[in-house]
Amino acid sequence: MGLVESKNAIVTGGSLGIGTAISLDLGQEGANVALTYRSHPDEAKEVARKIEGMGRRAMAYQIDVSGFDAAQEMVDKVVQEFGGLDILVCNAGMNWDGVIWKMSEEQWDRVIDVNLKGYFNFARAVTPTFREQQSGKMVNITSINGLRGKFGQTNYSASKAGIIGLTKAMAKELGRYGVNVNAVGPGLIETEMLRQNPAREKVEQMALAEIVLGRLGQPEEVAWVVTFLSSEKARHITGEVITVDGGQYI
Repeated sequence: MGLVESKNAIVTGGSLGIGTAISLDLGQEGANVALTYRSHPDEAKEVARKIEGMGRRAMAYQIDVSGFDAAQEMVDKVVQEFGGLDILVCNAGMNWDGVIWKMSEEQWDRVIDVNLKGYFNFARAVTPTFREQQSGKMVNITSINGLRGKFGQTNYSASKAGIIGLTKAMAKELGRYGVNVNAVGPGLIETEMLRQNPAREKVEQMALAEIVLGRLGQPEEVAWVVTFLSSEKARHITGEVITVDGGQYI
């Protein structure tokens, strides 16, 4: 019996990295999973195929999470196809770095629209269902840089800090309906995005100097915490931010 056996989940940004690990772990633990992608259709369909190979139902939707109406349409489709919804994991995000004195309005707006408004869009879309059924789990992926800020990432850090405020406020609003809302804040995680970063060596060295466990995190280590928070074993936890960073933040 898996931690989320027979539950129905949405994972935004599920085609790569941490999102893929979350989608697969939820499937492994018994959930049907609908995942979103924006520009990696082959990877998204492969994740869905793997989940189906576990004996679960899976769907991959191409969507720009910053679209309010598009988020509602997807949620409605998932509820119809799966027959309900129990878990929302907001993970889709982007970065477009630059120091504040060089940052363009477009850089600021796009990162905020995807990383923060995208979370609001999906949370807003699922809450009527969660309220009506008097249950639901929301897990928002933030970052330790939303807790501390990071040089060259004012837009990204602001968006991730906003997710923390969104999480805590929603936990207060939805607690009376039996809905748990929590956030997970990864440190530097070894993903394909990091491996393709031209400045990878420098980025890793700076992170490793801060990480007390002495190694980078793996995507599945974030996923395990997300699945736990999506399960009934976390039913008395809400409004929390759990860092998965090997002690990088401390």
